[in-house]
Amino acid sequence: MKNRNFITTQDFSPEELGRLIFRARELKQGGVQRTPLAGKSVALIFLNPSLRTRATMELAVRLLGGTPLTMNVGTDSWTLEHREGAVMNAGKTEHVKDAARVLSRIVDAIGVRAFAGLENLEDDLADPVISAFARYAEVPVLNMESALYHPMQGMADLMTVTERRGSTRGVKAALTWAPHPKALPTAVANSFLLAATRLGVEVTVAAPPEFPLPDPVMRLAAGNPGKVRTTTRQEEALAGAHVVCAKSWGSLACYGRPEVETKIRSRYADWIVDDKKMAGAGDAFFLHCLPVRRNVEVADAVLDGPRSAVYDEAENRLHVQAAILEAIL
Repeated sequence: MKNRNFITTQDFSPEELGRLIFRARELKQGGVQRTPLAGKSVALIFLNPSLRTRATMELAVRLLGGTPLTMNVGTDSWTLEHREGAVMNAGKTEHVKDAARVLSRIVDAIGVRAFAGLENLEDDLADPVISAFARYAEVPVLNMESALYHPMQGMADLMTVTERRGSTRGVKAALTWAPHPKALPTAVANSFLLAATRLGVEVTVAAPPEFPLPDPVMRLAAGNPGKVRTTTRQEEALAGAHVVCAKSWGSLACYGRPEVETKIRSRYADWIVDDKKMAGAGDAFFLHCLPVRRNVEVADAVLDGPRSAVYDEAENRLHVQAAILEAIL
């Protein structure tokens, strides 16, 4: 895995992902015994806000003996243009090709966080910002959430599944859409689905008919070792599941039209994951990437209950990311 980009879990074999999770569990149990990143630095570029990702990435680099260089685009650095051939006579002040090439001269890896624009579906499906960094950087590029993927979150999710179930073999997961006041990207849901099916988990995606996940992602998942199916009945997905992962995402049919989507999503407030819904899921444990809109997406009784693994899941970001950094650098 040395010197490879970490853009999506689809770029790695199930065996490689399994080894990363095994190593992450070792790091969690025994701590860091050596400093493989000593003398190395990692630029962490944030075009969007972060709590867990920024904290865990900075700490992971430091725990391995490296130096994190964190930059918030627009405040700590120039605003970035990613379009090839762009005439830069408007608001953007530096092109990614220049930023990536300069940083490649002075750091050993570049982490990038750049959300979907939620205006043009075709543009977001191309994952333009992370793709531009990967194209022009001369050091490994790490995806800290892009328009299409959040692979480190997906890996933390599957580490949590492995901790709770012993392995991913025979695990059935429900990935359920949840209500939210506004449209959100599909990146987190995409990456849970891809990481889970890559590692052999059987995933049922439950969402209202107006809220499917992107076709390209569904096709990738269908080609993975784990099975994937879809339903518009939330209770059907939860029945028999070993793990329930809830996340809101926007409607592809209303992409870039939030006023239209707001009317549609208002019909589905009853998709909140509450204790009654979880009762229908037997002894399944619960995941959510956080942040979460309490009592909108998920009820307090679920988040604060004994079957919630959301804080284990959040902590595991640190250990998974440390394992990824160690393997790549």
